[in-house]
Amino acid sequence: MHPIVIIGSGMAGYTVAREFRKLNPEQELVMISADDAVNYAKPTLSNALVGNKAPDQIALGDAAKMSAQLNMRIETLTEVTALQSEQHQIILKKDGTETAQPYSQLILAVGANPVRLAIAGDGSDDIHVVNNLNDYKTFRENLSLRNDKRVVILGAGLIGCEFANDLQNTGHKVTVIDLAPQPLGRLLPAHVATAFKENLEETGIRFVLGTTVEKISRVEHGDYQVVLANGQSLTADIVLSAIGLQPQLALAKSAGIETSRGILTNLQLNTSHADIFAVGDCAEVNGLLLPYVMPIMQQARALAKTLNGESTAVHYPAMPVAVKTPAAPLTVLPAPPDVDVTWETEELDDGMIARALDSDATLRGFVLLGPTAGKQRLTLTKLVPDLIPVTV
Repeated sequence: MHPIVIIGSGMAGYTVAREFRKLNPEQELVMISADDAVNYAKPTLSNALVGNKAPDQIALGDAAKMSAQLNMRIETLTEVTALQSEQHQIILKKDGTETAQPYSQLILAVGANPVRLAIAGDGSDDIHVVNNLNDYKTFRENLSLRNDKRVVILGAGLIGCEFANDLQNTGHKVTVIDLAPQPLGRLLPAHVATAFKENLEETGIRFVLGTTVEKISRVEHGDYQVVLANGQSLTADIVLSAIGLQPQLALAKSAGIETSRGILTNLQLNTSHADIFAVGDCAEVNGLLLPYVMPIMQQARALAKTLNGESTAVHYPAMPVAVKTPAAPLTVLPAPPDVDVTWETEELDDGMIARALDSDATLRGFVLLGPTAGKQRLTLTKLVPDLIPVTV
């Protein structure tokens, strides 16, 4: 019998392997990684400075350790050049040599790539993105070389705001730029976003909203001039882009697997091709693309059972997202995109609770801002219907 093959060594790939090994210690497992396959928790990157964690302390285990722990062959620094579903094999390239790797079942855990803006200027090539631990090491190395610590962040989404909070609270001067009129534009109603922004501004973070970056130029002393579409100009020591992520679809598309925003799967995480599954940030499950930790955990548990012969649909309970911005503690449970909601807000001394109610007055989502509001997380979560119910 051919092995089960996992393409990708991020949180999704390792979690599937771990969950499968709980059920089946013997079936041959192979992981293919384009990088060094170091295992780490990606969410720790955006608050490692406050936690006084050096990049090397973030790693939980290298490929050798994970291979032994999970009884799994791990191929590092290996590119998948082709997916041949009819032959049940993938073509690998390592050190210039191509080989065929057969599979019984294949898991695409290929993640997502950072969105990159087309920005003019000779400084645009120096923009940092942090999508993995190696990116983060480079960012921290460059950051440590700077004296003035002026950081410009492109993007006021979840990752941009988390990095802004982490950097501002460790002696940096942070400016966040976004085309949207508010931070966390896709997650928060306007009145909560305003309060959230004000809380972060009290720490010294500066927001420049409703505009975008047109040009980044290198100037004297290794500084950068950042020119905005509204005519403003900023000086930065380092520029970090956190515009968002785009599911990695190239391999799936090349094999004729159906894609939309992500790789399309059913509730069992099957793609349109037999014996090929998708999981994690690349997977659009039953129309939902949720690049967060909890959905990955739910997917991995269900997929592990399916791979072990017990076909299991993924179950999505209500899954709140905790935003790592201690200056403005925030928990968000977005309402389903296809549900019309009205917001009811309860003001508190140190924040607010905003409830998203549908036409039947059923709670479909919420936002908790501040320490007191955060204590309502479990109580409110229990009131929200499952996003994908348990199927029998």
